[in-house]
Amino acid sequence: MRWGKLFDDLEGQLEQELEAEEVDLRAEEERLRLGRLSLRDRLLALHRDPACDAVTLQLADHRVSVRPVSIGKDWLSGDLVDGTARGLQCIVPLASIDAVIVDRKQVRLSLVPQPEEDGSRLSARLGLAFVLRDLCRRRRAVELVTASGIIVGTIDRVGRDHLDLAEHPIGVARRESAVLQYRVLPFERLVYLRLS
Repeated sequence: MRWGKLFDDLEGQLEQELEAEEVDLRAEEERLRLGRLSLRDRLLALHRDPACDAVTLQLADHRVSVRPVSIGKDWLSGDLVDGTARGLQCIVPLASIDAVIVDRKQVRLSLVPQPEEDGSRLSARLGLAFVLRDLCRRRRAVELVTASGIIVGTIDRVGRDHLDLAEHPIGVARRESAVLQYRVLPFERLVYLRLS
């Protein structure tokens, strides 16, 4: 009879230790998963959740709310949410984000495990230079917001880590006679880009 109690007691202790070990293992796996998360992963999780309408980004001395439309390899594009009906679109290099301002719910949403991307989404593979080259090809007037101010013009060419901007007044077509000056701007100085 005593042996039966002893074995039951040992079996209970072993089950508790195995459960504790499994809990520790799950906690360690979760720590490893969180350690592999990138800022892009967290923004993608917020973007995929229908409950999250907009994301507030701290960019240098600017704070903008963006409704993400697409998230690329090192950039995000979306609609600026500023209370006006102008419907401005923007492109934000992920490197220019100082912080993502979130509430408690958004923190939880951004940490939810996401399905692995299969690489078939084209935007996930495209870098900032590709997006800027597309704007250059379209000859689209842009407003570049940098740490030193806002520059208006048309992108003439895009290199690996910089762009050439022909500065001209907003609302004026890019013609040689309208160009005030040319500016070569490293991507790292770009805070974000606005499209009207």
